[in-house]
Amino acid sequence: MSTGEISAARPGADGDRLARFPAAGPSLTILGFAGMAGLALALPLALPLGPNAWDSVAYLDAIHRIRSGQTPGLDFFAPVGPLGYYLAAALARLFPHAQPALLANWALLPVLLPALLLLMADLAPRRPRQAWALLLPFLLFAALPINLHALYASPGFDGYGHYNRQVVLLLYLLVATLLFTQRRALRIGLVAGLMLVLFLTKITGAVTGTMLVGYALLVGRLTLVEVAAAAAITILALLGLELSTGLIFAYLADILELLGLNTGGMLPRILTLASVKFNVLAPLLALLGVLGFAAWRQGLPRSLAGLRTAADAPVGWLAVGLVALALFETQNSGSLEFVALWPVLLLLLGHWWRQRDNPLRTLVLVLIMLVALPSPLIYVERGMRAVLAAPTYRTLDLPELGPLGQVSAKPDLIARARTMLDHYGANPQAYRDLVARGLSPSHFLSTEIDYQATWLMEVQQGLRAITAWEAANRRRLNRVFTLDFVDPMNALLGRVPPRGVPVGADPTRTLPRLDADTMAELAATDAILAPQCPPTPDREALRRHFQPALEGRERIALAPCWDMYLRKRP
Repeated sequence: MSTGEISAARPGADGDRLARFPAAGPSLTILGFAGMAGLALALPLALPLGPNAWDSVAYLDAIHRIRSGQTPGLDFFAPVGPLGYYLAAALARLFPHAQPALLANWALLPVLLPALLLLMADLAPRRPRQAWALLLPFLLFAALPINLHALYASPGFDGYGHYNRQVVLLLYLLVATLLFTQRRALRIGLVAGLMLVLFLTKITGAVTGTMLVGYALLVGRLTLVEVAAAAAITILALLGLELSTGLIFAYLADILELLGLNTGGMLPRILTLASVKFNVLAPLLALLGVLGFAAWRQGLPRSLAGLRTAADAPVGWLAVGLVALALFETQNSGSLEFVALWPVLLLLLGHWWRQRDNPLRTLVLVLIMLVALPSPLIYVERGMRAVLAAPTYRTLDLPELGPLGQVSAKPDLIARARTMLDHYGANPQAYRDLVARGLSPSHFLSTEIDYQATWLMEVQQGLRAITAWEAANRRRLNRVFTLDFVDPMNALLGRVPPRGVPVGADPTRTLPRLDADTMAELAATDAILAPQCPPTPDREALRRHFQPALEGRERIALAPCWDMYLRKRP
Protein backbone atom coordinates (compact mmCIF):
# COMPACT_ATOMS: atom_id res chain seq x y z
CA MET A 1 0.00 0.00 0.00
CA SER A 2 1.61 3.25 -1.11
CA THR A 3 1.82 6.61 0.56
CA GLY A 4 -0.58 8.03 -1.97
CA GLU A 5 -3.16 5.39 -1.15
CA ILE A 6 -3.33 6.44 2.47
CA SER A 7 -3.15 10.19 1.99
CA ALA A 8 -5.10 11.10 -1.12
CA ALA A 9 -8.86 11.38 -1.23
CA ARG A 10 -10.50 8.78 -3.44
CA PRO A 11 -13.22 10.11 -5.82
CA GLY A 12 -16.62 8.94 -4.68
CA ALA A 13 -15.25 7.38 -1.50
CA ASP A 14 -17.61 9.36 0.72
CA GLY A 15 -20.70 9.20 -1.41
CA ASP A 16 -23.07 7.75 1.19
CA ARG A 17 -25.69 9.33 3.41
CA LEU A 18 -23.20 10.16 6.17
CA ALA A 19 -21.10 12.11 3.68
CA ARG A 20 -24.08 14.37 2.91
CA PHE A 21 -24.04 15.75 6.46
CA PRO A 22 -22.84 19.37 6.52
CA ALA A 23 -19.07 19.70 6.79
CA ALA A 24 -19.72 21.64 9.99
CA GLY A 25 -21.38 18.57 11.54
CA PRO A 26 -18.24 17.33 13.36
CA SER A 27 -17.51 20.81 14.69
CA LEU A 28 -21.06 21.21 15.98
CA THR A 29 -20.80 17.79 17.61
CA ILE A 30 -17.61 18.84 19.41
CA LEU A 31 -19.27 22.04 20.64
CA GLY A 32 -22.25 20.01 21.82
CA PHE A 33 -19.93 17.66 23.70
CA ALA A 34 -18.22 20.65 25.34
CA GLY A 35 -21.61 22.04 26.36
CA MET A 36 -22.67 18.73 27.91
CA ALA A 37 -19.38 18.48 29.82
CA GLY A 38 -19.82 22.04 31.07
CA LEU A 39 -23.34 21.25 32.25
CA ALA A 40 -22.15 18.13 34.07
CA LEU A 41 -19.40 20.14 35.80
CA ALA A 42 -21.85 22.88 36.80
CA LEU A 43 -24.18 20.45 38.56
CA PRO A 44 -23.39 18.95 41.99
CA LEU A 45 -23.47 15.41 40.61
CA ALA A 46 -22.79 12.42 42.86
CA LEU A 47 -20.81 9.78 40.97
CA PRO A 48 -20.72 6.08 41.84
CA LEU A 49 -17.57 5.51 43.86
CA GLY A 50 -14.87 3.45 42.16
CA PRO A 51 -11.45 1.91 42.79
CA ASN A 52 -8.66 4.23 43.95
CA ALA A 53 -11.07 7.14 44.09
CA TRP A 54 -8.66 9.02 46.34
CA ASP A 55 -6.32 9.59 43.38
CA SER A 56 -8.65 12.41 42.30
CA VAL A 57 -7.89 14.17 45.59
CA ALA A 58 -4.38 14.87 44.27
CA TYR A 59 -6.04 17.29 41.83
CA LEU A 60 -7.96 19.02 44.63
CA ASP A 61 -4.75 19.36 46.65
CA ALA A 62 -2.86 20.75 43.64
CA ILE A 63 -5.70 23.16 42.80
CA HIS A 64 -5.68 24.48 46.36
CA ARG A 65 -1.90 24.85 46.33
CA ILE A 66 -2.01 26.78 43.03
CA ARG A 67 -4.74 29.07 44.41
CA SER A 68 -2.50 29.62 47.45
CA GLY A 69 0.26 30.90 45.18
CA GLN A 70 2.34 27.73 44.94
CA THR A 71 3.91 26.48 41.70
CA PRO A 72 4.24 22.80 40.76
CA GLY A 73 7.86 21.69 40.85
CA LEU A 74 9.01 24.85 42.59
CA ASP A 75 6.82 24.67 45.68
CA PHE A 76 5.62 21.08 45.72
CA PHE A 77 6.73 17.77 44.22
CA ALA A 78 4.42 16.47 41.49
CA PRO A 79 4.72 13.11 39.69
CA VAL A 80 3.47 14.55 36.38
CA GLY A 81 3.50 17.80 34.44
CA PRO A 82 1.85 21.01 35.66
CA LEU A 83 -0.60 21.64 32.82
CA GLY A 84 -3.37 19.32 34.05
CA TYR A 85 -3.30 20.93 37.47
CA TYR A 86 -3.52 24.47 36.08
CA LEU A 87 -6.35 23.60 33.71
CA ALA A 88 -8.19 21.80 36.51
CA ALA A 89 -7.73 24.89 38.69
CA ALA A 90 -9.25 27.06 35.95
CA LEU A 91 -12.21 24.70 35.53
CA ALA A 92 -12.71 24.53 39.31
CA ARG A 93 -12.95 28.32 39.39
CA LEU A 94 -15.63 28.21 36.68
CA PHE A 95 -17.41 25.21 38.18
CA PRO A 96 -16.98 25.28 41.98
CA HIS A 97 -19.41 22.38 42.52
CA ALA A 98 -17.77 20.05 39.99
CA GLN A 99 -17.43 16.42 41.01
CA PRO A 100 -13.66 15.80 41.43
CA ALA A 101 -13.40 12.70 39.21
CA LEU A 102 -15.17 14.50 36.36
CA LEU A 103 -13.07 17.61 36.93
CA ALA A 104 -9.85 15.60 36.74
CA ASN A 105 -11.04 13.52 33.78
CA TRP A 106 -11.94 16.59 31.73
CA ALA A 107 -9.08 18.83 32.85
CA LEU A 108 -7.45 18.75 29.40
CA LEU A 109 -10.62 19.31 27.36
CA PRO A 110 -9.74 23.03 26.97
CA VAL A 111 -6.77 21.97 24.81
CA LEU A 112 -8.02 18.64 23.44
CA LEU A 113 -11.25 19.94 21.92
CA PRO A 114 -9.70 22.94 20.07
CA ALA A 115 -7.09 20.61 18.54
CA LEU A 116 -9.87 18.24 17.53
CA LEU A 117 -11.83 21.13 16.00
CA LEU A 118 -8.84 22.12 13.87
CA LEU A 119 -8.35 18.55 12.73
CA MET A 120 -12.03 18.18 11.80
CA ALA A 121 -12.07 21.54 9.99
CA ASP A 122 -9.29 20.22 7.74
CA LEU A 123 -10.60 16.68 7.25
CA ALA A 124 -14.41 16.90 7.24
CA PRO A 125 -14.80 18.86 3.97
CA ARG A 126 -12.51 16.37 2.17
CA ARG A 127 -13.38 13.05 3.77
CA PRO A 128 -16.53 13.21 5.88
CA ARG A 129 -16.70 9.50 6.68
CA GLN A 130 -13.15 9.44 7.99
CA ALA A 131 -13.80 12.61 9.98
CA TRP A 132 -16.76 11.02 11.76
CA ALA A 133 -14.88 7.74 12.19
CA LEU A 134 -12.10 9.62 14.00
CA LEU A 135 -14.37 11.99 15.94
CA LEU A 136 -16.90 9.63 17.50
CA PRO A 137 -14.41 7.19 19.12
CA PHE A 138 -12.43 10.13 20.48
CA LEU A 139 -15.50 11.68 22.11
CA LEU A 140 -16.54 8.28 23.45
CA PHE A 141 -13.23 7.72 25.22
CA ALA A 142 -13.13 11.32 26.47
CA ALA A 143 -16.59 11.13 27.99
CA LEU A 144 -16.21 9.19 31.24
CA PRO A 145 -13.57 8.46 33.91
CA ILE A 146 -13.31 4.82 32.86
CA ASN A 147 -10.18 2.69 32.39
CA LEU A 148 -10.05 -0.39 30.18
CA HIS A 149 -9.10 -2.73 33.00
CA ALA A 150 -11.50 -3.28 35.91
CA LEU A 151 -10.08 -3.58 39.43
CA TYR A 152 -13.32 -4.19 41.34
CA ALA A 153 -16.46 -6.14 40.61
CA SER A 154 -19.00 -3.55 41.78
CA PRO A 155 -19.88 -0.86 39.18
CA GLY A 156 -18.30 2.56 39.65
CA PHE A 157 -16.22 5.23 37.95
CA ASP A 158 -12.44 5.07 38.16
CA GLY A 159 -10.84 7.74 40.31
CA TYR A 160 -7.35 7.02 38.99
CA GLY A 161 -5.53 6.96 35.65
CA HIS A 162 -6.58 10.51 34.72
CA TYR A 163 -3.12 11.55 33.49
CA ASN A 164 -2.75 8.37 31.43
CA ARG A 165 -6.12 8.67 29.73
CA GLN A 166 -5.38 12.29 28.85
CA VAL A 167 -2.04 11.35 27.29
CA VAL A 168 -3.67 8.58 25.25
CA LEU A 169 -6.19 11.07 23.84
CA LEU A 170 -3.36 13.48 22.99
CA LEU A 171 -1.48 10.67 21.21
CA TYR A 172 -4.69 9.76 19.36
CA LEU A 173 -4.83 13.31 18.01
CA LEU A 174 -1.11 13.26 17.17
CA VAL A 175 -1.40 10.03 15.17
CA ALA A 176 -4.50 11.38 13.38
CA THR A 177 -2.66 14.62 12.60
CA LEU A 178 0.32 12.80 11.13
CA LEU A 179 -1.86 10.55 8.97
CA PHE A 180 -4.79 12.74 7.91
CA THR A 181 -3.91 16.44 7.75
CA GLN A 182 -3.01 17.99 4.38
CA ARG A 183 -2.43 21.67 5.12
CA ARG A 184 1.22 22.14 5.99
CA ALA A 185 0.79 25.05 8.41
CA LEU A 186 -1.94 23.19 10.29
CA ARG A 187 0.18 20.06 10.50
CA ILE A 188 3.13 21.99 11.92
CA GLY A 189 0.93 23.86 14.39
CA LEU A 190 -0.87 20.75 15.62
CA VAL A 191 2.32 18.72 15.99
CA ALA A 192 3.97 21.57 17.91
CA GLY A 193 0.94 22.17 20.11
CA LEU A 194 0.33 18.52 20.87
CA MET A 195 3.98 17.86 21.68
CA LEU A 196 4.01 20.87 23.98
CA VAL A 197 0.90 19.67 25.80
CA LEU A 198 2.26 16.12 26.01
CA PHE A 199 5.46 17.41 27.60
CA LEU A 200 3.55 19.54 30.11
CA THR A 201 1.16 16.68 30.94
CA LYS A 202 3.40 13.63 31.34
CA ILE A 203 6.98 13.23 30.18
CA THR A 204 6.52 9.62 29.04
CA GLY A 205 3.77 10.82 26.72
CA ALA A 206 6.19 13.31 25.17
CA VAL A 207 8.75 10.52 24.68
CA THR A 208 6.11 8.41 22.92
CA GLY A 209 5.07 11.38 20.78
CA THR A 210 8.70 12.00 19.82
CA MET A 211 8.97 8.41 18.59
CA LEU A 212 5.89 8.88 16.40
CA VAL A 213 7.05 12.23 15.02
CA GLY A 214 10.50 10.76 14.38
CA TYR A 215 8.97 7.92 12.39
CA ALA A 216 6.89 10.41 10.39
CA LEU A 217 10.12 12.19 9.49
CA LEU A 218 11.85 8.92 8.61
CA VAL A 219 9.13 7.82 6.17
CA GLY A 220 8.64 11.26 4.63
CA ARG A 221 5.24 12.08 6.08
CA LEU A 222 6.87 15.12 7.72
CA THR A 223 9.72 17.01 6.09
CA LEU A 224 12.81 18.07 7.98
CA VAL A 225 11.67 21.70 7.70
CA GLU A 226 8.28 20.84 9.22
CA VAL A 227 9.83 18.92 12.11
CA ALA A 228 12.35 21.69 12.72
CA ALA A 229 9.56 24.31 12.70
CA ALA A 230 7.39 22.29 15.09
CA ALA A 231 10.36 21.65 17.38
CA ALA A 232 11.30 25.33 17.36
CA ILE A 233 7.77 26.37 18.32
CA THR A 234 7.67 23.83 21.14
CA ILE A 235 11.12 24.73 22.48
CA LEU A 236 10.45 28.46 22.31
CA ALA A 237 7.19 28.00 24.20
CA LEU A 238 8.96 25.97 26.88
CA LEU A 239 11.75 28.54 27.06
CA GLY A 240 9.19 31.32 27.50
CA LEU A 241 7.51 29.38 30.31
CA GLU A 242 10.86 28.78 32.01
CA LEU A 243 11.90 32.42 31.81
CA SER A 244 8.56 33.65 33.10
CA THR A 245 7.87 31.05 35.78
CA GLY A 246 10.91 28.80 36.27
CA LEU A 247 8.68 25.74 36.40
CA ILE A 248 10.14 23.82 33.40
CA PHE A 249 13.55 23.10 34.94
CA ALA A 250 11.82 22.39 38.26
CA TYR A 251 9.54 19.91 36.45
CA LEU A 252 12.54 18.21 34.86
CA ALA A 253 14.26 18.03 38.24
CA ASP A 254 11.17 16.31 39.69
CA ILE A 255 11.18 13.83 36.79
CA LEU A 256 14.85 13.00 37.35
CA GLU A 257 14.16 12.42 41.03
CA LEU A 258 11.14 10.31 40.12
CA LEU A 259 13.32 8.16 37.85
CA GLY A 260 15.64 7.55 40.78
CA LEU A 261 12.69 6.43 42.92
CA ASN A 262 11.36 4.02 40.27
CA THR A 263 14.13 1.53 39.57
CA GLY A 264 12.15 -1.64 38.81
CA GLY A 265 12.97 -3.72 35.72
CA MET A 266 11.06 -3.49 32.45
CA LEU A 267 10.36 -7.21 31.96
CA PRO A 268 7.77 -7.52 34.76
CA ARG A 269 6.01 -4.40 33.45
CA ILE A 270 5.96 -5.75 29.89
CA LEU A 271 4.57 -9.10 31.06
CA THR A 272 1.93 -7.34 33.16
CA LEU A 273 0.86 -5.24 30.18
CA ALA A 274 0.76 -8.34 27.97
CA SER A 275 -1.44 -10.18 30.46
CA VAL A 276 -3.80 -7.24 31.02
CA LYS A 277 -4.18 -6.40 27.31
CA PHE A 278 -3.92 -9.90 25.82
CA ASN A 279 -7.35 -9.36 24.26
CA VAL A 280 -5.85 -6.60 22.05
CA LEU A 281 -2.22 -7.64 21.74
CA ALA A 282 -2.85 -11.20 20.53
CA PRO A 283 -4.97 -10.23 17.49
CA LEU A 284 -2.73 -7.20 16.91
CA LEU A 285 0.38 -9.38 16.59
CA ALA A 286 -1.55 -11.77 14.36
CA LEU A 287 -2.66 -8.83 12.20
CA LEU A 288 0.92 -7.63 11.84
CA GLY A 289 1.97 -11.13 10.80
CA VAL A 290 -0.73 -11.37 8.13
CA LEU A 291 0.02 -7.87 6.83
CA GLY A 292 3.72 -8.72 6.71
CA PHE A 293 2.91 -11.85 4.72
CA ALA A 294 0.73 -9.83 2.34
CA ALA A 295 3.57 -7.34 1.82
CA TRP A 296 6.02 -10.19 1.17
CA ARG A 297 3.66 -11.65 -1.46
CA GLN A 298 3.66 -8.31 -3.29
CA GLY A 299 7.44 -8.25 -3.36
CA LEU A 300 9.95 -6.47 -1.18
CA PRO A 301 11.04 -2.95 -2.21
CA ARG A 302 14.29 -2.80 -4.20
CA SER A 303 15.25 0.82 -3.59
CA LEU A 304 15.56 3.24 -0.69
CA ALA A 305 12.60 5.23 -2.00
CA GLY A 306 10.55 2.06 -2.27
CA LEU A 307 11.50 1.04 1.25
CA ARG A 308 10.49 4.46 2.55
CA THR A 309 7.14 4.22 0.77
CA ALA A 310 6.53 0.76 2.18
CA ALA A 311 7.39 1.96 5.67
CA ASP A 312 4.78 4.72 5.36
CA ALA A 313 2.06 2.13 4.74
CA PRO A 314 -0.34 1.43 7.62
CA VAL A 315 1.48 -1.80 8.51
CA GLY A 316 4.58 0.24 9.31
CA TRP A 317 2.61 2.74 11.38
CA LEU A 318 0.85 -0.10 13.17
CA ALA A 319 4.15 -1.73 14.15
CA VAL A 320 5.74 1.52 15.32
CA GLY A 321 2.58 2.59 17.09
CA LEU A 322 2.46 -0.73 18.93
CA VAL A 323 6.06 -0.36 20.15
CA ALA A 324 5.70 3.29 21.14
CA LEU A 325 2.39 2.86 22.95
CA ALA A 326 3.54 -0.34 24.66
CA LEU A 327 6.55 1.48 26.09
CA PHE A 328 4.23 4.22 27.34
CA GLU A 329 1.76 1.81 28.93
CA THR A 330 4.43 -0.15 30.79
CA GLN A 331 4.78 2.93 33.03
CA ASN A 332 1.07 3.19 33.81
CA SER A 333 -1.62 1.85 36.08
CA GLY A 334 -5.05 2.61 34.64
CA SER A 335 -5.35 3.86 31.07
CA LEU A 336 -7.00 3.63 27.65
CA GLU A 337 -4.37 1.21 26.40
CA PHE A 338 -3.73 1.21 22.62
CA VAL A 339 -6.79 3.34 21.80
CA ALA A 340 -4.43 5.71 19.94
CA LEU A 341 -3.95 3.02 17.26
CA TRP A 342 -7.47 3.57 15.93
CA PRO A 343 -6.46 6.15 13.26
CA VAL A 344 -4.06 3.56 11.79
CA LEU A 345 -6.67 0.81 11.98
CA LEU A 346 -9.11 3.12 10.21
CA LEU A 347 -6.75 3.41 7.26
CA LEU A 348 -6.26 -0.35 7.18
CA LEU A 349 -10.00 -0.93 7.34
CA GLY A 350 -10.66 1.37 4.38
CA HIS A 351 -7.88 -0.15 2.26
CA TRP A 352 -8.72 -3.80 2.87
CA TRP A 353 -12.46 -3.24 2.50
CA ARG A 354 -11.73 -2.38 -1.14
CA GLN A 355 -9.52 -5.43 -1.74
CA ARG A 356 -12.44 -7.62 -2.83
CA ASP A 357 -10.28 -9.97 -4.89
CA ASN A 358 -7.57 -10.46 -2.27
CA PRO A 359 -7.84 -13.90 -0.59
CA LEU A 360 -6.54 -12.40 2.68
CA ARG A 361 -9.27 -9.74 2.81
CA THR A 362 -11.67 -11.53 5.15
CA LEU A 363 -8.92 -12.60 7.54
CA VAL A 364 -7.46 -9.07 7.72
CA LEU A 365 -10.87 -7.45 8.29
CA VAL A 366 -11.69 -9.93 11.05
CA LEU A 367 -8.35 -9.28 12.75
CA ILE A 368 -8.85 -5.49 12.50
CA MET A 369 -12.20 -5.87 14.24
CA LEU A 370 -10.68 -8.14 16.90
CA VAL A 371 -8.09 -5.44 17.62
CA ALA A 372 -10.47 -2.48 17.47
CA LEU A 373 -13.63 -3.71 19.22
CA PRO A 374 -12.54 -4.92 22.70
CA SER A 375 -11.60 -1.43 23.93
CA PRO A 376 -14.87 0.38 23.12
CA LEU A 377 -16.94 -2.62 24.21
CA ILE A 378 -15.19 -2.78 27.60
CA TYR A 379 -15.43 1.00 27.97
CA VAL A 380 -19.13 1.15 27.16
CA GLU A 381 -19.91 -1.92 29.28
CA ARG A 382 -18.09 -0.56 32.35
CA GLY A 383 -19.51 2.94 31.87
CA MET A 384 -23.09 1.78 31.38
CA ARG A 385 -22.88 -0.54 34.38
CA ALA A 386 -21.97 2.46 36.54
CA VAL A 387 -24.65 4.70 34.97
CA LEU A 388 -27.42 2.08 35.23
CA ALA A 389 -26.46 1.13 38.79
CA ALA A 390 -26.34 4.75 39.98
CA PRO A 391 -30.12 5.10 40.65
CA THR A 392 -29.92 2.19 43.11
CA TYR A 393 -26.97 3.73 44.98
CA ARG A 394 -27.14 6.08 47.95
CA THR A 395 -25.13 9.28 48.29
CA LEU A 396 -22.70 9.22 51.20
CA ASP A 397 -23.52 11.63 54.03
CA LEU A 398 -20.39 13.78 53.93
CA PRO A 399 -21.60 17.40 54.13
CA GLU A 400 -18.28 18.86 55.34
CA LEU A 401 -16.35 17.51 52.35
CA GLY A 402 -18.04 19.64 49.70
CA PRO A 403 -17.53 18.31 46.13
CA LEU A 404 -15.21 15.60 47.48
CA GLY A 405 -18.23 14.08 49.21
CA GLN A 406 -20.31 13.95 46.01
CA VAL A 407 -20.10 10.17 45.66
CA SER A 408 -22.53 7.28 45.95
CA ALA A 409 -22.30 3.55 46.58
CA LYS A 410 -24.43 0.52 47.30
CA PRO A 411 -26.23 0.88 50.65
CA ASP A 412 -24.63 -2.32 51.97
CA LEU A 413 -21.15 -1.04 51.06
CA ILE A 414 -21.87 2.25 52.85
CA ALA A 415 -23.04 0.36 55.93
CA ARG A 416 -19.91 -1.81 55.80
CA ALA A 417 -17.68 1.26 55.42
CA ARG A 418 -19.25 2.89 58.50
CA THR A 419 -18.89 -0.31 60.52
CA MET A 420 -15.27 -0.79 59.45
CA LEU A 421 -14.43 2.79 60.47
CA ASP A 422 -15.68 2.04 63.99
CA HIS A 423 -13.96 -1.34 63.99
CA TYR A 424 -10.60 0.08 62.92
CA GLY A 425 -10.81 2.76 65.59
CA ALA A 426 -11.67 0.25 68.33
CA ASN A 427 -9.09 -2.40 67.35
CA PRO A 428 -5.92 -0.64 66.19
CA GLN A 429 -3.52 -3.15 67.74
CA ALA A 430 -4.62 -6.00 65.45
CA TYR A 431 -3.78 -3.90 62.40
CA ARG A 432 -0.52 -2.66 63.88
CA ASP A 433 0.43 -6.32 64.18
CA LEU A 434 -0.28 -6.73 60.46
CA VAL A 435 1.83 -3.65 59.70
CA ALA A 436 4.71 -5.16 61.70
CA ARG A 437 4.44 -8.15 59.33
CA GLY A 438 4.38 -5.86 56.30
CA LEU A 439 0.72 -6.54 55.54
CA SER A 440 -2.38 -4.42 54.89
CA PRO A 441 -5.88 -5.53 55.96
CA SER A 442 -6.33 -6.47 52.30
CA HIS A 443 -3.80 -6.91 49.51
CA PHE A 444 -5.93 -4.71 47.24
CA LEU A 445 -7.19 -2.34 49.93
CA SER A 446 -7.24 0.90 47.93
CA THR A 447 -9.14 -0.71 45.04
CA GLU A 448 -12.01 -1.77 47.31
CA ILE A 449 -14.93 0.61 47.05
CA ASP A 450 -16.00 0.12 50.67
CA TYR A 451 -12.49 1.16 51.79
CA GLN A 452 -12.65 4.30 49.66
CA ALA A 453 -15.93 5.11 51.41
CA THR A 454 -14.29 4.38 54.78
CA TRP A 455 -11.43 6.70 53.86
CA LEU A 456 -13.84 9.54 53.08
CA MET A 457 -15.63 8.99 56.38
CA GLU A 458 -12.25 9.01 58.10
CA VAL A 459 -11.46 12.37 56.49
CA GLN A 460 -14.78 13.77 57.70
CA GLN A 461 -14.09 12.48 61.23
CA GLY A 462 -10.70 14.20 61.20
CA LEU A 463 -12.15 17.43 59.87
CA ARG A 464 -14.78 17.53 62.59
CA ALA A 465 -12.21 16.69 65.25
CA ILE A 466 -9.89 19.52 64.17
CA THR A 467 -12.77 22.01 64.17
CA ALA A 468 -13.83 20.88 67.62
CA TRP A 469 -10.27 20.98 68.98
CA GLU A 470 -9.70 24.50 67.65
CA ALA A 471 -12.93 25.69 69.25
CA ALA A 472 -12.15 24.02 72.58
CA ASN A 473 -8.56 25.28 72.70
CA ARG A 474 -9.17 28.68 71.10
CA ARG A 475 -6.29 28.12 68.76
CA ARG A 476 -6.48 28.21 64.99
CA LEU A 477 -3.97 25.88 63.36
CA ASN A 478 -2.06 27.77 60.70
CA ARG A 479 -1.80 24.72 58.45
CA VAL A 480 -1.65 20.95 58.63
CA PHE A 481 0.13 18.09 56.91
CA THR A 482 -1.34 14.59 56.69
CA LEU A 483 0.74 11.40 56.69
CA ASP A 484 -1.29 9.71 53.97
CA PHE A 485 -1.24 9.12 50.22
CA VAL A 486 -3.27 12.27 49.54
CA ASP A 487 -4.03 15.24 51.75
CA PRO A 488 -7.33 17.09 51.35
CA MET A 489 -7.23 18.72 54.79
CA ASN A 490 -5.80 22.13 53.93
CA ALA A 491 -8.21 22.54 51.02
CA LEU A 492 -11.17 21.58 53.24
CA LEU A 493 -10.02 23.76 56.15
CA GLY A 494 -9.03 26.69 53.95
CA ARG A 495 -5.40 26.72 55.14
CA VAL A 496 -2.22 27.27 53.11
CA PRO A 497 -0.36 23.95 52.71
CA PRO A 498 3.32 23.59 53.62
CA ARG A 499 5.67 23.83 50.66
CA GLY A 500 7.96 21.05 49.52
CA VAL A 501 5.75 18.07 50.34
CA PRO A 502 4.47 15.94 47.43
CA VAL A 503 1.04 15.79 45.87
CA GLY A 504 0.31 12.09 46.17
CA ALA A 505 2.86 10.57 48.57
CA ASP A 506 3.43 6.97 47.52
CA PRO A 507 6.34 5.54 49.56
CA THR A 508 7.29 3.23 46.68
CA ARG A 509 7.22 5.77 43.84
CA THR A 510 6.70 9.45 44.66
CA LEU A 511 8.34 10.23 47.99
CA PRO A 512 11.41 12.47 47.54
CA ARG A 513 14.02 12.89 50.22
CA LEU A 514 13.50 15.47 52.94
CA ASP A 515 15.63 18.55 52.32
CA ALA A 516 16.30 21.52 54.57
CA ASP A 517 13.61 23.71 52.98
CA THR A 518 10.92 21.05 53.41
CA MET A 519 11.97 20.46 57.00
CA ALA A 520 11.74 24.19 57.68
CA GLU A 521 8.23 24.29 56.20
CA LEU A 522 7.12 21.33 58.31
CA ALA A 523 8.72 22.83 61.42
CA ALA A 524 6.52 25.90 60.91
CA THR A 525 3.38 23.76 60.42
CA ASP A 526 1.17 23.67 63.49
CA ALA A 527 -0.18 20.15 63.10
CA ILE A 528 0.97 16.94 61.45
CA LEU A 529 -1.91 14.47 61.25
CA ALA A 530 -1.63 10.68 61.34
CA PRO A 531 -4.73 8.76 60.21
CA GLN A 532 -5.18 5.41 61.94
CA CYS A 533 -8.16 3.66 60.33
CA PRO A 534 -6.54 1.38 59.57
CA PRO A 535 -2.78 1.41 60.13
CA THR A 536 -1.12 0.24 56.90
CA PRO A 537 2.46 -0.35 55.78
CA ASP A 538 2.31 2.72 53.52
CA ARG A 539 1.09 4.97 56.33
CA GLU A 540 3.80 3.59 58.59
CA ALA A 541 6.41 4.18 55.87
CA LEU A 542 5.28 7.80 55.61
CA ARG A 543 5.48 8.21 59.39
CA ARG A 544 9.05 6.88 59.38
CA HIS A 545 10.01 9.08 56.42
CA PHE A 546 8.72 12.22 58.15
CA GLN A 547 9.84 11.17 61.64
CA PRO A 548 12.40 14.01 61.91
CA ALA A 549 9.54 16.50 61.53
CA LEU A 550 7.60 14.82 64.37
CA GLU A 551 10.32 15.18 66.95
CA GLY A 552 9.59 17.64 69.77
CA ARG A 553 5.85 17.72 69.06
CA GLU A 554 3.04 16.84 71.43
CA ARG A 555 1.08 13.79 70.34
CA ILE A 556 -2.67 14.20 70.87
CA ALA A 557 -5.34 11.54 70.32
CA LEU A 558 -7.59 13.79 68.29
CA ALA A 559 -10.27 11.21 67.41
CA PRO A 560 -10.58 7.41 67.30
CA CYS A 561 -9.02 7.45 63.83
CA TRP A 562 -6.66 10.42 64.16
CA ASP A 563 -3.52 11.37 66.04
CA MET A 564 -2.23 14.94 65.87
CA TYR A 565 1.39 15.90 66.37
CA LEU A 566 1.05 19.46 67.63
CA ARG A 567 3.76 22.09 67.33
CA LYS A 568 4.44 23.73 70.65
CA ARG A 569 3.71 27.43 70.76
CA PRO A 570 6.86 29.57 70.28
